[in-house]
Amino acid sequence: MIIRIGVGEAGKEIQLEMAEDTELSALKLQIDNALEASTATLWLTDKDGREVGVPSSKITFIDIGSQSTPKIGFGA
Repeated sequence: MIIRIGVGEAGKEIQLEMAEDTELSALKLQIDNALEASTATLWLTDKDGREVGVPSSKITFIDIGSQSTPKIGFGA
């Protein structure tokens, strides 16, 4: 699963590839709690174990999508 996070006043978004066993409902709850200001920072861990912290007050959008392989050729 791929997560893209928009951060205010930043030119690029943050993109993380989550571990295969990441539960979508638990992830959404963690994001909701951060956005409701119960935590000052949203901490996420990607599939390689890298931890990324984003200040909750600076989050502009969150996009959760499945990982797909790019289509190549005439049928794309």
